[in-house]
Amino acid sequence: MSAKNDGPDDGATPSKSEQTRALILETAMRLFQERGYDKTTMRAIAKEAGVSVGNAYYYFEGKEHLIQGFYDRIAAEHQVAVREILDRETDLEARLAGVLRAWLDIAAPYHEFAVQFFKNAADPDSPLSPFSPESEHAREEAISVHREVLAGATKTKVAEELRGILPELMWLSQMGLVLYWIFDRTEGRERSYRLAERGARLTARGVSLARFRVLRPLVREVHELFTDFLPGMTRAIPDPAARRTES
Repeated sequence: MSAKNDGPDDGATPSKSEQTRALILETAMRLFQERGYDKTTMRAIAKEAGVSVGNAYYYFEGKEHLIQGFYDRIAAEHQVAVREILDRETDLEARLAGVLRAWLDIAAPYHEFAVQFFKNAADPDSPLSPFSPESEHAREEAISVHREVLAGATKTKVAEELRGILPELMWLSQMGLVLYWIFDRTEGRERSYRLAERGARLTARGVSLARFRVLRPLVREVHELFTDFLPGMTRAIPDPAARRTES
């Protein structure tokens, strides 16, 4: 992330700098929704926010970094939203379903905006791609949620050799849900919520079956398949072959 972030000092009232950064981000999100991502310029964002163009560029180096600010905000809000479900549930399916529902709840106000800039985010070479180096912070935050989902599922036994790759596969499953959600036109994105429930059930069953030694190579093969062939994935998640070479 290259966007300037002063960060909260003591959890009290945001500083003027933090308020300005938030104002620029909120203004950009509104203009992206109203005018579209491609037609919105940094100059227009600065004018609407009542700041100089130079000030806007101080906090965000460009439009792409504003989207990264949006990604980070969604990730941070999701981290907070999942606390209740993760503190209460120990069943893997219930934990994962709750995490996915929480993401859909948080993302709901931004649906039309996501539809608009999806063509940019779908390009694996774009900094807006969830697999890009620029998206690393938000991506790691999301994967860390799935690590916690797995770690707190006390009734599910997970082989030590799979603990490192299962959260990454669970995050990839969530990305599939996000893609479906972008194109979901049902009332209240009802089908996306149904997909989250059924996806959580299928994932929980898959993780449970992975406890059998004979199936573990299949899980590793699926992970390597994504690593080797999914556009952008090689840059996002270290190549398992490289890990073996290093060790």
